[in-house]
Amino acid sequence: MTRRQFIKKLLITSLHSLSIVSLMPNSSSSAVSADSGPEILHYKPLNGRSLREIARAKEHHNSGGFVNPIGLGRDGRLWEVMKWKLFSENKFKPFFADEQVTPVTIDWNSVREHSGSSVTFLKHASVMIKDVDRNILVDPIFSEIFWFIKDFTPLNFEPREIPRPQHVLITHGHYDHLDKKSLASLNKNSHVLSPLGYDDIFEDLSMKNRTRLDWFDSFNDGRLNITLLPCNHWTMRSPITGPNRSLWGSYLIRLASGYTIYVSGDTAYFDGFEQLGREYKIDLAVFNVGAYEPRWFMAPSHMNPRETVQAFKQLKAGKMMIVHWGTFRLGNEPVHFPPMQIKEELKKEGLLDKLIDLKHGETLFIDS
Repeated sequence: MTRRQFIKKLLITSLHSLSIVSLMPNSSSSAVSADSGPEILHYKPLNGRSLREIARAKEHHNSGGFVNPIGLGRDGRLWEVMKWKLFSENKFKPFFADEQVTPVTIDWNSVREHSGSSVTFLKHASVMIKDVDRNILVDPIFSEIFWFIKDFTPLNFEPREIPRPQHVLITHGHYDHLDKKSLASLNKNSHVLSPLGYDDIFEDLSMKNRTRLDWFDSFNDGRLNITLLPCNHWTMRSPITGPNRSLWGSYLIRLASGYTIYVSGDTAYFDGFEQLGREYKIDLAVFNVGAYEPRWFMAPSHMNPRETVQAFKQLKAGKMMIVHWGTFRLGNEPVHFPPMQIKEELKKEGLLDKLIDLKHGETLFIDS
């Protein structure tokens, strides 16, 4: 390796550590079940205030971009990253030997031929939602995101084989959710919906058909309704420009049939799920569960399985499924742990029958 190549790799590694690594939320330290340690809040309690009131007052806006009014500050993250990666012990290492590379194969013909709607789990947090005659692709990731992060779910097909998405939804700008290479493989006329602040990226990709959403803004074409909702997260593309130059959010997607899907995106736990559950009737909640260990580092960014089940109960959703696991090991926990821990937590609550247990490449078919 030449000196130039070494410096380039070092720079990329540093950028990655400051952007992707800091994405993470709350989980356990046991082998399978979540630890029931003392309750520590990783959010700012709403204290009776409504999320809509916060959004109307634009408390999430500031002069430099955006701020998280329901979460904790992220100052000092570089030191925390170093502390995590260089000086802390990973209790999960013995379980890494059980991780398996599982190539993803999808029966796209069955998806195309189904007369109703469907939800297909591609990889990481990428989900394809079919709404009768239209496709909605969420956070497309089709390959590895960085050379030093192993991809445990390589696609067994080319991205061009994926049914063309009419709508592409981006939840936030972290590199494992907004991947320019994956977006570049899509039709440039696809309609992109994103939170505010990503125009430069989509302009570079010549994706000009865009809708920019603030919290509680909606896109509605008479049949499909998509609303951006608040969540407890943050975003960053580069340490040079700094964090939160762009917005982040969850999505509520109401299909033509009325079937309603909540897509959490990356979020830490916060006490707004109950409000959302009162305001919206949700048939399926799709939660990002992964990269949640160690809790001292991840809790302000990602929910762990126990918190996810709590959020599910507060949303009062009919069913739940989980994504954001199995593809990249972004936290301390092995890639195959999230489904096991979710099942343990759901069992404790008597809610195991509420889980749609999709693996990568599998599809939930919804009757029309």
